[in-house]
Amino acid sequence: MAEPLKNTFFVSSRAAQQLIDITGQVQATVDRSGIKNGVCFLFLPHTTAALTLNENWDPAVPADILHTLEHQTAPSSAAHRHQEGNSPAHVRSSLLGASQFLLIEDGRLLLGSWQGVFLAEFDGPRERRVIVKVMEG
Repeated sequence: MAEPLKNTFFVSSRAAQQLIDITGQVQATVDRSGIKNGVCFLFLPHTTAALTLNENWDPAVPADILHTLEHQTAPSSAAHRHQEGNSPAHVRSSLLGASQFLLIEDGRLLLGSWQGVFLAEFDGPRERRVIVKVMEG
């Protein structure tokens, strides 16, 4: 049985809000692990960013997701108790979540035809750390 591989990589956003396709970086970690069948756990240790799976073929989809989240969460205001001015980023992060759990088959991430893994930035631009753990089984 192969030893689990834990890896960290960094992603830099260029905008206040952005969905960044990190599928290639996650797959590269799986490749380095040598694990052919198992699980890949992703964790983002940040409170104003998130991880999500969605279509990575049409660039309109990430834009639509950001647009919808922006319109579903109130802009920062005096009514927010967290006064750093980024309360909406915290709410958006909580809505999407800080982790993803993916299956690995034949050394590849088990994703749908159009699916990709995205880091969702809500308080950028910043550098974010993504922790990946790959386990056999």
